[in-house]
Amino acid sequence: MSTFTLHTVDSAPDGAKPLLEQAAKSLGFVPNLYAGLAESPAALKAYFDLGAALAKTQLTPVEQQVVLLTVSAENACTYCVAAHSTIARNMVKVDADILEALRRQRPLPDPKLDALARFTRQIVQQRGWLDDASVQAFLDAGYSRANVLDVVLGVSMKTLSNYANHLLCTPLDNAFAAERWESGGA
Repeated sequence: MSTFTLHTVDSAPDGAKPLLEQAAKSLGFVPNLYAGLAESPAALKAYFDLGAALAKTQLTPVEQQVVLLTVSAENACTYCVAAHSTIARNMVKVDADILEALRRQRPLPDPKLDALARFTRQIVQQRGWLDDASVQAFLDAGYSRANVLDVVLGVSMKTLSNYANHLLCTPLDNAFAAERWESGGA
């Protein structure tokens, strides 16, 4: 049981209030992850900044979701898998077969996206200590050296939220309930 507060705009520390207000305005609600991260305005801002930086990478929106879902499933973050499944399905329009494979941690039906998921999983599992052959396989799949670091950026973003959710015991928002996920499979 978490001893952390899920903050509202009113209860949040001053540095987090404008960020929660922005989220409420753009999303129509404050996701529980943001409400928990608000305890540390710096952590909340870092999460937003990492997401904004990831959006500026050479990875497409679908590829970004592949990275974020792969990391979240690998880290067994039930909250983030559900949230990013919702985003992937409804906003980014990730193919249903690809989304299902990501949620089940199985090979993806698209070879290039599968190479991205495998590379992302290797980075998480090996804490970035990949051999040259693993990096070359990623490059041979059609990705660039910049994409190697784009994946590291996505891993950084999800490590922050996944670990925070584990500590916060973040309850799933109703907005993500249709994509509820449990570690070990969808």
